[in-house]
Amino acid sequence: MSATARTALPDPRRWKALVFISIAQLMVVLDATIVNIALPSAQHDLGISDANRQWVITAYALAFGGLLLFGGRIADKWGRKRAFVTGLTGFALASAIGGFAGNEAMLLSSRAAQGAFGALLAPAALSLLATTFTDVKERAKAFGIFGAIAGGGGAVGLLLGGVLTEYLNWRWTFFANIPFAVVAALGAYFVIREPEGGRNRSPLDIPGVVLSTLGLVSLVYGFTRAETAGWSSVSTIGLFVAAVVLLVSFAVVESKVRTPLLPLRVVTDRNRGGAYLSLGLAIIGMFGVFLFMTYYLQVVQGYSAIKTGFAFLPMVLGFVTGSTQIGARLVNRLPARALMAPGFAVAAVAMLLLTRIGVGSSYPGVILPGLVLLGLGMGTAFMPAMSLATTGVQPRDAGVASAMVNTSQQVGGAIGTALLNTIAASATTTYLAAHAVGAGGAKALQAQSLVHGYTHAIWWAVGIEAVAALIALTLINAGRPGITKVASSEDDSRSGSESAQESVPVVLH
Repeated sequence: MSATARTALPDPRRWKALVFISIAQLMVVLDATIVNIALPSAQHDLGISDANRQWVITAYALAFGGLLLFGGRIADKWGRKRAFVTGLTGFALASAIGGFAGNEAMLLSSRAAQGAFGALLAPAALSLLATTFTDVKERAKAFGIFGAIAGGGGAVGLLLGGVLTEYLNWRWTFFANIPFAVVAALGAYFVIREPEGGRNRSPLDIPGVVLSTLGLVSLVYGFTRAETAGWSSVSTIGLFVAAVVLLVSFAVVESKVRTPLLPLRVVTDRNRGGAYLSLGLAIIGMFGVFLFMTYYLQVVQGYSAIKTGFAFLPMVLGFVTGSTQIGARLVNRLPARALMAPGFAVAAVAMLLLTRIGVGSSYPGVILPGLVLLGLGMGTAFMPAMSLATTGVQPRDAGVASAMVNTSQQVGGAIGTALLNTIAASATTTYLAAHAVGAGGAKALQAQSLVHGYTHAIWWAVGIEAVAALIALTLINAGRPGITKVASSEDDSRSGSESAQESVPVVLH
């Protein structure tokens, strides 16, 4: 039997490997929100000004979002296991520095380092998952678990951040990463076995690295800047113009170089492109709602940080249920769009329910149904979206394909936070200007104006989620996953330089 016809035996330790990959993913997702809760305490202790406090979040987002494609390519070149362990080690060290930070510069540097190592770790984790699980049924289960963690971990971070900040101190929101990283790194070192023949040993595309990194940093920072300086400011517009020029130049370079950082075959595939686009849009809506419900519960309803975290737990349970019990069970029976489009549509309905919130709304009657439906819908859609985004790629491209998943999520999160927050703030200001102080006084008017702003922005999130559902329905046309097939290295690339590479089995739709 020829090499291209053989199907590799599954790794007997693949389910143990999933445990450690999931622990690492949970750490990265937790870190995206756990520090938010601790920020006021850290700002006070280290004397960080109001103008500079945003950099605790922005430094991480810029490094993470800007270096994702580079991190994915390094994982393809070094090997995913090595990149995974290196990313975990660096993330743990950066977290320790952040926990011991004695001044603003030390804290901001640690956050940037966390983002940089996270950009190496995140695509390595997803690509390890994609190359380890090649049987369609097992792949569905594995991606169901991974998707549940990827989507629900942020809410858990709010709860954990509140507990650590209230009962210990803000430094423990950094120290909490270390045990996750140590366990995952040791487990990966002894358990994970990377499939043979999956590395991309081509020379590194330096122009591509520079253009993509600067372009993504400009894009993410542009949205972050818009939130503070406004959409019409010269700095915001300049960043967006720079992002467009840099990313267009990146696409032109990638179409011409012999060994591109991001082979265009990865993103021009109709189904993968549809998965990246719809997932990014869905994240915009979800992050926006996440932000406003956090503000609403704490500022308007007066919830503590811990109580707010517990309030989000039903959404996490819904996400886990949607991902593992609906998405994972049906992904091998239905086309991906038959799960993604309804999932995003259910999320839109959930957001529609949340537009009904008022100053004194009941949690069980108004908020809880919306959060549960949001979790179910997004969980159902996430699992096939993440699987589809990495399905059918050659193992040598698995790192950059995985990086594109993370990039769509990171950019979507930045857009969601900045765009919807700006919309909410504008609606709040307009409401205040149009209404006089009533019987309840200025405090009541302020609460009403905030809720008006939140609901106005959530209406936008409803529309964005509906567009994500429409894109998934119309653009994605992959059928039900079939049997495991073997792809030649030349199926995905005609470059010639790769034609001698040994073929390895991948799952194709």
